[in-house]
Amino acid sequence: MTLLAADDTSARIAAIIVTYNSAATLGALLASLNASTVGVRVIIVDNGSADDTLAVAATEPRALVVATGANLGYSGGINVGRQHVRQGEHIAILNPDLVVDPDTLQVLLEVIDGDPAVGIAAPQLRGLHDDDRFDSLRREPTVLRALGDSVFGNRWRSRPAWLAETLRTDDDYARGRDVAWAGGAALLISAACDRAVGAWDSATYFLYSEETDYARRARDAGFVVRYAPAAVARHEGSGSGQPAPLVALISVNRIRYFQRLHGPVRTKLFRMAVAVQHAIRPHDPRHRFSLPVVLNRRRWTGLPAGDATPAALRARSGASIRSTPLTAAEGP
Repeated sequence: MTLLAADDTSARIAAIIVTYNSAATLGALLASLNASTVGVRVIIVDNGSADDTLAVAATEPRALVVATGANLGYSGGINVGRQHVRQGEHIAILNPDLVVDPDTLQVLLEVIDGDPAVGIAAPQLRGLHDDDRFDSLRREPTVLRALGDSVFGNRWRSRPAWLAETLRTDDDYARGRDVAWAGGAALLISAACDRAVGAWDSATYFLYSEETDYARRARDAGFVVRYAPAAVARHEGSGSGQPAPLVALISVNRIRYFQRLHGPVRTKLFRMAVAVQHAIRPHDPRHRFSLPVVLNRRRWTGLPAGDATPAALRARSGASIRSTPLTAAEGP
């Protein structure tokens, strides 16, 4: 199989690729999709790139390219892409800085076809250059899990589940399993799940935790998130190259997610547990920057956020939503 034309009605999968200054990596992803064993329509949503991303996208005439003219964030871009998904098509969410093995989408499709309870199928993520496994599977956040991850990080990888949100052992990734959520770099969402859950919460999550929120809403709708190790996607990732404001935003959005589901006392404990990871790493300037941001909610408004949705896109989709109202702020 191969990439299918944007108007091809035979596709079972529509792949949404949200790009932002992705010229250096997009071509490799498109080439890997062109070698896929299952046909796929490609929808590229560009979030106002200032590099040659659109020129790279234009080299693949079968792809549908939507230039938003603004940075809507990851979930906002996904919502724009969803406008162009046909009824009955499953949706692959793919970061532009990864490549997929030829049978990756075929394996994920078989997982979804084999069990209607599966709303989200997640592949194994490995490093694009070093083949190291990414620890991409997660449990639902709790105060103790946040504290355990803050204190131990990648050390004591076999610690008990109540002290770790991230699954880190080889056994965790050796076989298929259902998880609370999986990293959003590569996912296949069933058409039924997409229809039931609806738009991604771009109003709350510009970047980070959007996949946590989406998976929880999918589980609330009766679906499961299933990890399929035979499907492999190779991810470049950002690693230690993330700038300080984005490191802070990761923590803040974890707190925003937790706050939506829990009361103020437990949320304050969770915020303190998240802050520990920054407090005990003062040698890293990114953590020195993040600590006062996490502790002082008034600083959250200064973190990276999406541009306003252009009127033409907003009128068509109503894509920016908040899945449930945020609870009242706890104060500084």
